[in-house]
Amino acid sequence: MDSLLSGWESFYVIVGSSAGGLTGLTFVVIALAADSRKAGAAGLRAFVTPIVLHFGQVLALAAFLSMPHPSTLALSIGFTAAGIVGLVWSGVILANIPRNSTEYQPVWEDWLWNVILPVIAYLLMIAAAYALWHHTAAALYMVGGATLGLLFIGIHNAWDIAVWMTLARNQARKGAP
Repeated sequence: MDSLLSGWESFYVIVGSSAGGLTGLTFVVIALAADSRKAGAAGLRAFVTPIVLHFGQVLALAAFLSMPHPSTLALSIGFTAAGIVGLVWSGVILANIPRNSTEYQPVWEDWLWNVILPVIAYLLMIAAAYALWHHTAAALYMVGGATLGLLFIGIHNAWDIAVWMTLARNQARKGAP
């Protein structure tokens, strides 16, 4: 098993480092949001928490896959746990987005990038946990794809929030006396 994972070391160093750095930048966005009059706690919880979650999952998977694994069972349990945690949080996110409707009315793109695509990535991890027993190499590609997908979902969502907050701040300044 470790021989198959050794080919993935550089990939997980890159995505794990990226996720760690981007998580730090997300906290900068949160600090900037505190200055925005339009960004409230419900909005931050609904739209920033998923970003931190996805980056955290990528970082955790990178660390997990960089460790030596004594068995297929250990990897399978790790993939299943990551998928289940992600699905549970996706349910929390699904519940939080409508609660935010007083501050911001979600559009189709919000549902796609904050709920649908992450659910697909987390389901792919669970499927990889099963596939690991029958098609190890394919399962590792599935997890790699899910991990990279979560990284890009987080990047997209962080960019989306940064643009929204910039526009909200500009509108607030124009409306200020």
